[in-house]
Amino acid sequence: MPRFQDRALDELRPSLIERDFTQMALGSALISVGKTKVLCTASMEDRAPAWLRGSGKGWVTAEYSLLPGSTPERSGREASKGKQSGRTLEIQRLIGRSLRSVVDMSAIPEIQLVVDCDVLQADGGTRTASIVGGFVALSDAINRLIDMNRISKRALIGQCAAVSVGIVDEIAMLDLDYSEDVRADVDMNVVMTSDGKFVEVQGTGERTTYSKSQLDDMLSLAEHGISYLMDLQNAVLSDPPKPRSK
Repeated sequence: MPRFQDRALDELRPSLIERDFTQMALGSALISVGKTKVLCTASMEDRAPAWLRGSGKGWVTAEYSLLPGSTPERSGREASKGKQSGRTLEIQRLIGRSLRSVVDMSAIPEIQLVVDCDVLQADGGTRTASIVGGFVALSDAINRLIDMNRISKRALIGQCAAVSVGIVDEIAMLDLDYSEDVRADVDMNVVMTSDGKFVEVQGTGERTTYSKSQLDDMLSLAEHGISYLMDLQNAVLSDPPKPRSK
C-alpha cells in the first residue's frame, strides 16, 4: 500500500511549529506533524519537588493529555475518571526524561518547569511531536526567566527531538501516521540530543521480531528525521523571545 500523499520512506510528514501560540505561558508552541497537532506550554512553579528542596537544583517535568475531540471517538477526560491511564503516565514520563536530558538542573535552582502537552488532533506520533514542540516551549520559558532575572544563566545544555519509525509490510519507514502505525509489524520511538546521543529508543515487535539490520535501518531513518526536526526547531528559535512582563 503506498504511503499517504506518496511520501518517500525517509520523508517526514509536513511539519510546522507556531511559536508563542498562547500569550500567558512563559513559552508555548503549537506543533503540527501532518494531521497531528499538539499544543505545548511551559510554566514555572516557584518551588522544586519536595525531594529536591535545599539541594540548589530545580526540576523539569511534563504532563500529557489527549483532548476529548482529538480522536474520531471522543476520548474521555481522565480527570473525570479520577486517575491517569498507564499509557498517559508512560508518555509524560518519556517527555519529561527527554527534556531533562538537555537541562542543567543547577541552573534553575529551587524551581520546577512544567511542560504541558495537550493533543488537539491525533494521527500518530503524538508523543514524539510533544517532545519536539515541548523543547521549543521550554527554551523560550528558560530565556524569559533569564530576562526576568529569575535565573542567572541559560539552563539548556543541548537540544532534543524525537520521531517515530517502524516496519510496515516488511519495509522500514519514517514518521508513521495512524494508518501506518496500526499496521506496523515493528513500532519504534527514538529520542536524540544535538550531540548525536540517544535519550531513548522504544522499539516493540508488535506482530513479529526484527533483526539487527532492520534495527540499524530504523535508527538511520530516525537520525535523518531528527536532524530535520532540529533544523526546524532552530529556525523557529532563531530570534530571541519577546519579553514578558516582569
